[in-house]
Amino acid sequence: MQLDIYKKDGTPSGEKVKLSPDIFEIEPNDHAIYQAVTSYLANQRQGTHKTKTYGEVAGSGKKLWKQKHTGRARIGAVRSPLWKGGGTIFGPVPRDYSRQLPKKVKLLARKSALSYKAKDAAITIVEDFSIDQPKTKEMAAIMKALKLSEKKALFLVGKTDINIWKSGRNLPALKVLEASKASTYDILNSKVLVLQKSAIEALEKTFQ
Repeated sequence: MQLDIYKKDGTPSGEKVKLSPDIFEIEPNDHAIYQAVTSYLANQRQGTHKTKTYGEVAGSGKKLWKQKHTGRARIGAVRSPLWKGGGTIFGPVPRDYSRQLPKKVKLLARKSALSYKAKDAAITIVEDFSIDQPKTKEMAAIMKALKLSEKKALFLVGKTDINIWKSGRNLPALKVLEASKASTYDILNSKVLVLQKSAIEALEKTFQ
């Protein structure tokens, strides 16, 4: 697959780039994508949820009144789960939600996500450029020139560029990432994938 390379002003540069068919033209594996996305979302969970049980809430453990002959419901202590302010029965406790996937499954999922983007013609290639200093306005102008300002976009760079990252972080529809760090979820969570020319090589290296 060959795609045109655009300048940051939105005009064609006259160059073309060939995308590897082993990455961008495979038969997508939906189950691998499902596993990768659910694993990613699970790994984002902190797992710090906690409620206090009968033995942890404040209050005396003394029996409030005798068991029989009072005409009242039998009760053990003010910490009873049946009472307001009492302990919680089977409440959440801290746990680790993280899931690990085999490396081959992760790679297959990423290739599948990239192939879907290529199949949907949702990939735009832009020449390498830099920004002298962080300017959200400048990044917004570049996305507008590429006619992508209204679309949720994932912008991949070949290597970390702090000025480009800072320029794009305040744009609600744009996410800037280093190509080698883009997950399956990141790719699928965007409407269009924008690749700097150097990002293509960096992305292909991650599959070697």
